[in-house]
Amino acid sequence: MFSRDRWDEIIEALTSNWFRTLLTAFGVLWGIFILVILLAAGKGLENGVKQGFGDMATNSMFMWSRTVSKSYKGLPKGREYNFKTSDVEAIKQNVPGLSIVSPRNQLGGFGGANNVVRGLNSGAYNVYGDYPEIIKQQPMDITSGRFVNYSDIQEKRKVAVIGEGVKDGLYDLDEEVLGSYIKINGVNFMVIGTYKKKGSGGGDIEEQQKEIYVPFSAYSQAFNMGDVVGWMAITADDDHSITELKSRIFDVIKTRHTLHPDDDRAVGNFDLYEEYSRINGLFVALRFVAYFVGTLVLLSGIIGISNIMLIVVKERTNEIGVRRALGASPWNIRGQILLESIFLTIVSGMVGIILSTIIIFIINKILDGMDTSEMMFANPSVNIGIVLIALAILVISGLLAGLIPAQNAIKIKPVDALRTE
Repeated sequence: MFSRDRWDEIIEALTSNWFRTLLTAFGVLWGIFILVILLAAGKGLENGVKQGFGDMATNSMFMWSRTVSKSYKGLPKGREYNFKTSDVEAIKQNVPGLSIVSPRNQLGGFGGANNVVRGLNSGAYNVYGDYPEIIKQQPMDITSGRFVNYSDIQEKRKVAVIGEGVKDGLYDLDEEVLGSYIKINGVNFMVIGTYKKKGSGGGDIEEQQKEIYVPFSAYSQAFNMGDVVGWMAITADDDHSITELKSRIFDVIKTRHTLHPDDDRAVGNFDLYEEYSRINGLFVALRFVAYFVGTLVLLSGIIGISNIMLIVVKERTNEIGVRRALGASPWNIRGQILLESIFLTIVSGMVGIILSTIIIFIINKILDGMDTSEMMFANPSVNIGIVLIALAILVISGLLAGLIPAQNAIKIKPVDALRTE
């Protein structure tokens, strides 16, 4: 039941010494402020890193052939081998749970230098022979034209999709790109589209705009690759982890190319899902640190409130004695002290939440006016559930802070209290 007299008494008790009350409240305010800011900063860092992955299929791995390190069935170690296009079908048939298996070939990068020419302009760029599915594994925004399709694959069309960086290097500012021709290692390819990448989980984003994609079949024909596959991009479906499936994929490759079952060095791979999981684990640890540090700071503020309430009870010993002599029950005294403690804790905590929310709002406003696509920090925020949990913590903390002073208050005998000067 609401009692105006009780609340008047609480306000009077807390305002009788403004400076002491403000210092006490600051401890809780600062604790909840630090907790919310740390959680928001951690979320902002997480958003920035995940933004770097964009829409990339993170449940993927990349696999390539390496030198054989163990002799097997009369074949020597140190020999080299290549993946074949038939390996792609074998993997699809023998390893259930896979969504996409994309064979790839590459000029440039670790595959060797390449030369791309258009008119008087030339440049060295990475050129990939790919299937249409690669755009699902390494998403890109098609800024004009289209991407490679299966008609291009079946008809072995010599067409190319170029990055905005290639366009800037080979074309004049207002020059038409679509329908023009570029010469890759002496072979003409018609440009059918341009793209731009926002992020791909790491690496130099500028260099990722300087890539060229052509149909896998046309690439193999133009550059005499036959049925050789340089490497593969493999993605598992939503019900499976590529990390769990990759050993079965390796077994298929080892069987088809007569590799020793224990020769783990013969098949190179980069497990994107494993790396992504490690990053997620890092953010879980950061959230734990934020909760731990924020709770410790908040606890110090709660201890401060408890100490101040002990002092307040000591100062009001005579008053408590009078109230007890007039018939006030122990629960009435205890409730008064607990209510004062909870009120001070919640008010100071809410101010801390409001201040931290204002800071987060200002930071987001600043970031809204910036290009965060290449930043490691974006949209710092705190879930409303965290705020509700913080409020619950404040209520519980207020009870705990006032419990000891309240118990001390009801232990005071009316006669002893009335003797206190």
